[in-house]
Amino acid sequence: MRGLLIAIQFLTRIPTPQLRDFDPAEMPAAIRWFPVVGLIVGTAVAGAWWAGSLVDPWFGALVGLVAWVGVTGALHLDGLADLTDALGASHRDPERLLAVMKDPHVGSFGVLALVLQSAAKLVLLALLVSRIGPWPLVLVPALARIGPLGWTRWLPPLGGGLAERFAWAVRRRDIAMWAIAMLAAAIACPPLAVAPVLMGLWGLWLRRRIGGISGDCHGAGIELVETGLLVALLIAAAA
Repeated sequence: MRGLLIAIQFLTRIPTPQLRDFDPAEMPAAIRWFPVVGLIVGTAVAGAWWAGSLVDPWFGALVGLVAWVGVTGALHLDGLADLTDALGASHRDPERLLAVMKDPHVGSFGVLALVLQSAAKLVLLALLVSRIGPWPLVLVPALARIGPLGWTRWLPPLGGGLAERFAWAVRRRDIAMWAIAMLAAAIACPPLAVAPVLMGLWGLWLRRRIGGISGDCHGAGIELVETGLLVALLIAAAA
């Protein structure tokens, strides 16, 4: 359970008991619990979304989005913004990519990415209110957080950040277990079967465009997979 508590503390702003004798070397193994934390995030988001929708669909979407950002502390949005800024800055000078990703400031490209991503989730949540129940939404953040396990196994880490420490912690049995979980989710809700496709496309793009993975790339990937899954749910519900 220590791994789960560490993962909750890392990925969310949910209050948890302080761990005694915490060793930073324990941090990488917490990646195995990321999808479980996603279930917690999804439960909070779906609950807020459903309760708000009793008033109005757009109010439900707004409350759901606020819960999404609040529970996660905008951690993955920050990764998306940093990666977008880095890509913009390295358009003419590829060597600037890692330097810009490490810069704590957010530039114009990052701001635009934050606005577009937030607007996309807001609209999708509003359109889904009358089309699906809360439980598929619970699964969206959980499935998106399986992505980092696969990307870590597939892609070389960039620099010496957290992605490098994660690299040794993901075991084959972890991938197998969460692959089975994805299959179960796809059987329960067929539109979510697109999850491994979205994860694979993101990993392929990272390999070709950047050559590896970093913490910011993980965060950006989680955000984009979540949005892709919302789109899949909407398309299936509207068919």
